[in-house]
Amino acid sequence: MAVTMAEIQHLRKMTGAGMMDCKNALNEADGDFDKAMEIIRKKGQAVAAKREDREASEGCVLAGTDGSFAAIVALQCETDFVAKNAEFVALTQQILDAALKHKPETLDQLLAIELSNGTVAQLITDKVGATGEKMQLGFYEQITAPYVVSYIHMGNKLATIVGFNKPEVDAQLAKDIAMQVAAMNPISVTPEGIPAEVKEKELEIAREKARESGKPENLIDRIAEGALQKFYKESTLLQQEYVKDSKLTIGELLKKYDKDLEVVAFKRVSLNV
Repeated sequence: MAVTMAEIQHLRKMTGAGMMDCKNALNEADGDFDKAMEIIRKKGQAVAAKREDREASEGCVLAGTDGSFAAIVALQCETDFVAKNAEFVALTQQILDAALKHKPETLDQLLAIELSNGTVAQLITDKVGATGEKMQLGFYEQITAPYVVSYIHMGNKLATIVGFNKPEVDAQLAKDIAMQVAAMNPISVTPEGIPAEVKEKELEIAREKARESGKPENLIDRIAEGALQKFYKESTLLQQEYVKDSKLTIGELLKKYDKDLEVVAFKRVSLNV
């Protein structure tokens, strides 16, 4: 049976596949829409299998909030050309919207969410079949806090989310903190949040440098401790210098607005930035 342009366009909208691929799938399925969907998806799976060993280092990173929930998703692909394509960005936004609506805790849970035209994982596979590029949901991060904010850096390669301990926070302050996380890439909010193995590694590096420079052995540990404190100032959010005013630390900036205001968590996802 002959397929109509409306049917082809509907299948294309549902799968993201090319017009000819949709027409061929509908013809092969004798107009059965569900069978045509399956044909398109099998093609996507086949392409995905062939591209499995390729590197997907480009992509699109988006973030958003819904009430007290914030999320970041990073959909990765092989080339910057595809990453900037409007349909690829729209697919990333669709995945983010699903995350904000359903609030999954893990990446696997996000992939399994059922949408009107398949699971999130199936939508990605469909896009692989349409573009011929390897794609994967490389990162998913989420925060729940009384107040949350998101920031997407220009170019959709870097995004952050930050959670605060109070339900009302000055919007500009919250944005500035999210931008600080983007610009300065802290490891944790406070020194207590840095893993013990990271602290020990920094101490050992400082000890070795001190010995190589000929410092007396009885001063090595003191010098290393001083280096660790410097590391905290560079790598913990509250001790970092505020990028808009180096006379203030982020901790001091928060206290200027509200002495009880705290950052409870943050997440940062970056691709090639």
